[in-house]
Amino acid sequence: MAPDVERIIASIGLGDQDTVQLLLDSYNNQVTVAMTTDLAAALLRFVSGRLQPAVLRVCLHTLRILSRDCRALGPLVCDKALFTLAHLGGILQNTAEDEGRSGQTPGCRETAEADGVPPTETPAVSFSAATLLQGLWETLKQGIWSRVPPSGQFYKLRLLFILTALRPELRLQLQQERGVPVLTKALEQCLAVRWEGGSEVVIDNQAPPISKKSSQDIIEILKTLFNIAHRFHKQEPDEEEAALCRHLAAVLRRCLLLPCDGEDTLEELQGHTVNILSALPLTCLDVMVAVPVEGAAHKCGGVNMDCVHALLLFMDRRLNRSQKLKEKLTPVLNLLSESSRVHRETRHYLRQKVILPPLREVGVRPEQDGSLRGRLVRLMTHVDTDVKDCAAELLFVLCKENVGRFVKYTGYGNAAGLLAARGLLNGRRNSGDSQFASRYSSDSDSDTEEYREARAKINLVTGCVEAEQPDPMEGMTEEEKEEEARRLISMINRMSRDQIIQPMGVTAEGRLAPLYAWIGSSNPTRDSGSETDG
Repeated sequence: MAPDVERIIASIGLGDQDTVQLLLDSYNNQVTVAMTTDLAAALLRFVSGRLQPAVLRVCLHTLRILSRDCRALGPLVCDKALFTLAHLGGILQNTAEDEGRSGQTPGCRETAEADGVPPTETPAVSFSAATLLQGLWETLKQGIWSRVPPSGQFYKLRLLFILTALRPELRLQLQQERGVPVLTKALEQCLAVRWEGGSEVVIDNQAPPISKKSSQDIIEILKTLFNIAHRFHKQEPDEEEAALCRHLAAVLRRCLLLPCDGEDTLEELQGHTVNILSALPLTCLDVMVAVPVEGAAHKCGGVNMDCVHALLLFMDRRLNRSQKLKEKLTPVLNLLSESSRVHRETRHYLRQKVILPPLREVGVRPEQDGSLRGRLVRLMTHVDTDVKDCAAELLFVLCKENVGRFVKYTGYGNAAGLLAARGLLNGRRNSGDSQFASRYSSDSDSDTEEYREARAKINLVTGCVEAEQPDPMEGMTEEEKEEEARRLISMINRMSRDQIIQPMGVTAEGRLAPLYAWIGSSNPTRDSGSETDG
């Protein structure tokens, strides 16, 4: 039986705390509750007074339930309500003064897809968010620098993330408040980081998995760090910012190698870690591999590859997902691509050991192969252009941006999109195509015995040896062959005139261009000559 909402509101009006507590306990335990704006408004007035701790707790619990329904959010998103709740949460101390200063500004609507609320139904308020952020930030800093673990840390971190996600101007405010170093310090506390030599995080492989509570705090810190640190990728860092990013990257390395309680928690934590790493300057990511090789489970060229291997496993898991590939997969693909460009050992480890080992199986199309290479090649023709480009870019970098090697491992049909975009369809690389071209060593790609034996039979378009097909012109006379050729030309011309197809050619610059326009531009005197003759 549903609780009597009218009776609850009447008891609130009478100030009968015991009855309110009893009725709300029943209300909160219902599987399906009646959402009303009247109840939310009455509760907000009620909690503004002096209540017994148990009564206040159950009232706030009810407000939390009501906040899950957009239909009951109206009373909760005005300035007075939010400042009241911030005061009760210990975020703001002088609510009366802050309310008077902020005024009763009308609410505005902003999009926020966090927590699964549709953007068109997510109201946000235009009250003094900067004041709320300032109070929230002060309480968080007090908890970070105190030796006693603070209470309610998770909810404060979640609120900080939401504020910085919805309000771009608050990200700048938090940057000016030294948000990155303070949140990095909070991250170190959650991870129980120990430093060695001042720049290396000690990794204890025997440490127990991190608790779910700590992992929740870590995830909220990582999400907020991304909001305020993503600007670093768009600019050249100065000396102070570079030191800050390198310090953060060293802590993030610990996040990647951290054992967690549950696979889902581990993947979420690593996903947010990858997002931040992909936003940091490449010059600051060398600390991910610049660690002692002793005790490393994965090595390459005398370099510790444990972190790279963790990224590889993370990418492998994300490749198995069929939904939201753009958000889930492109950050790690970009991170591995850029890291492979600037770090030889990383590229060598990914290419030779895992993704592009020496080619032996040539009887299967690259995209039909069940290996990691095959799954990446399949993405090269994905409907989402961002996913397609990122997958192709990673494979191209692992091939040292060599067109012949790239075609060898992917097939010309799969490679054509990237080659066309870069002007490499003619197989020649322009010297200005990549600022990192000089970083690649000049060693050649060694072929296996199986590949050398089958090389002459490989169809370069499909990238594999195909079964021999019967000659379609077998038994035809020369006149019949010419007639068939004229028929094909006529069909192509007709479809071209009807704009069903557009014949294309490869220009001297290695790019696609309409065939007739290209022929005309390469033969500028043809038309004028014909006019003179005629």
